[in-house]
Amino acid sequence: MTPMSELRLASEKRLRIFTGRAFPELAEQVASELGIPLTPTSAYDFANGEIFVRFEESVRGSDAFVIQSHAAPINKQIMEQLIMVDALKRASAKRITVVAPFYGYARQDKKHRGREPITARLMADLFKTAGADRLMVVDLHTSQIQGFFDGPVDHLFALPLLANYVGSKVDRSRLTIVSPDSGRVRVAERWSDLLGGCPIAFIHKTRDPRIPNESKTGRVVGDVQGQTCVVIDDMIDTAGTIIKAVDALFDEGAKEVIIAATHAVLSGPAIERLKGSRVSEVVVTDTLPISEDSYFDRLTVLPIAPLLARAIREVFEDGSVTSLFDGLS
Repeated sequence: MTPMSELRLASEKRLRIFTGRAFPELAEQVASELGIPLTPTSAYDFANGEIFVRFEESVRGSDAFVIQSHAAPINKQIMEQLIMVDALKRASAKRITVVAPFYGYARQDKKHRGREPITARLMADLFKTAGADRLMVVDLHTSQIQGFFDGPVDHLFALPLLANYVGSKVDRSRLTIVSPDSGRVRVAERWSDLLGGCPIAFIHKTRDPRIPNESKTGRVVGDVQGQTCVVIDDMIDTAGTIIKAVDALFDEGAKEVIIAATHAVLSGPAIERLKGSRVSEVVVTDTLPISEDSYFDRLTVLPIAPLLARAIREVFEDGSVTSLFDGLS
């Protein structure tokens, strides 16, 4: 007979961290924070672009966390993560958590007009079909996306990380938090709460749903005269909209403007626009890989790995991910 101690050992959960090829450095940082190695994985592309994945060790009975940032080329990274989830399911992993620090297609969360898709929902369905039991994401474009997945979703917030950094750099008595549109005023209020109740403002803007990455910036709602303004957003893509907001704030008498955003998508002309702007600092996290030629002297990148590692540990130990954000609602 097998000794009871061996039976108990066999039944214990095993934490496993897996990474796709989009941003393996982030997964390595997370694994280091957790004090475990990444599970060895083979992945390559066939000549026609098809992706092959195989894990080099047994994953049977493991609590698997598959980390993949949905960076450009975004469709390839998503497909690779789906294939990894399918491989884990077929290899008898006990529980599979998709860790997508940046959740692709999050901006397509509703229909603006007829005959449009809701691709953020399709994404959730694809991961569920592949075999995912749980999703872990950082700063979704809209919170409603959590309801698209049929299972637990851990929605992590980079707000404390960003706000604590900004708060340590500025005079809070002359600080105003600025939402780039009326839809993110609630997030601006959370920033204000963390930074001692500083005033908030927002930019009134309109957007044509037929034209991507472009909006018309209107007036500033709120008094920013002589203030240090922190423009907050979930992502910087081409930077066109956020630079228009910066210009509007200076036109209204702002003394200094800082940009703080979670996801540095930085597509196309973004870097040149940011370099050529009057912003004092651009603060982002590394939920997405940032190429060496995208760095400039006013760009600050804060590490997201410690937050991901703490959340993974809470999930693995059946703890509370919500406890990581006590005070945020």
